[in-house]
Amino acid sequence: MILNLVLLLLGLALLVWSADRFVYGAAALARNLGLPPLIIGLTIVSMGSSAPEAMVAANAAIEGRLDTAIGNVIGSNIANITLILGATALIRPLLVGSSTLIKELPLMLAATVLAGYLMHDLHLSRTDGLILALAFILVMGVLIASALRTRSSDPLIAESDDEIPSDVPMAKALLWLAVGMLLLPLAADLMVNNAVVIAQFFGLSDLVIGLTIIAVGTSLPELAACLAGLAKGEDDLVIGNVVGSNLFNILAVLAIPTLIAPGTIDAAAAGRDYYIMLATSLAPLLLLLLKRSRSIGRLEGGLLLVAFIAYQFTLFTQAA
Repeated sequence: MILNLVLLLLGLALLVWSADRFVYGAAALARNLGLPPLIIGLTIVSMGSSAPEAMVAANAAIEGRLDTAIGNVIGSNIANITLILGATALIRPLLVGSSTLIKELPLMLAATVLAGYLMHDLHLSRTDGLILALAFILVMGVLIASALRTRSSDPLIAESDDEIPSDVPMAKALLWLAVGMLLLPLAADLMVNNAVVIAQFFGLSDLVIGLTIIAVGTSLPELAACLAGLAKGEDDLVIGNVVGSNLFNILAVLAIPTLIAPGTIDAAAAGRDYYIMLATSLAPLLLLLLKRSRSIGRLEGGLLLVAFIAYQFTLFTQAA
């Protein structure tokens, strides 16, 4: 068991590092090829922190653990808002000035509703996976078109541009891209296999494994990105990282295991856990749209963090 724990932590560390190298290499390559910084920022950079979820979901689906993959998506989205956004706002209140971000929030909620509709029959088919993938392409097109219209005055666009590496030699960009692509699936396999062994030792189901150990682990890149953005005073980028990651998770990442290994899902995923994800997806939208200051303060951050702890406690007590 101790060896499994060590391997789990090793896989997690390797997953986070390889995801960072993958995003660095991909963003640098895109800039070298002349892709507009706006598109790089809204696609590669903003969604890059979801690379661990994507690799873990694919790995779990290949191994026939659809519930683990679904749990990873739902659990990551819940953790991104309650744990990461909550902890970040608790450190310092977040102010939002980006019109692009205000448009992303309703899209995130709409994507969550779509996922719930597809899951309500307790079965995810390849058709459902195609619907999610097409919805993701449509959403990205809408966001890019909207950002192109407002890029001169939108702080999120400027903050995203600053995160794109520049003056990186092509060979170096290709090297880090290759390293990330090689290590990501290996790290995901190492993490999933050892998380399953540890969780099954304690009698946890595949769904709970995905909702807890794996979901929190794969959310660490978002936490690192948010803390870095907070230190730079880039509040829009902090919230943008969370919202962008959740959009990517619920549409693109959820589509991956559905296309690889469609099948029946745990009733709790489509019931209890889905509705908690829906409520947490609604929370930042209400906080930012109903408050004149368009801010998430320490009080709201504390409440989100309490919600995360309560949810994790409920999962483990029910599993026991």
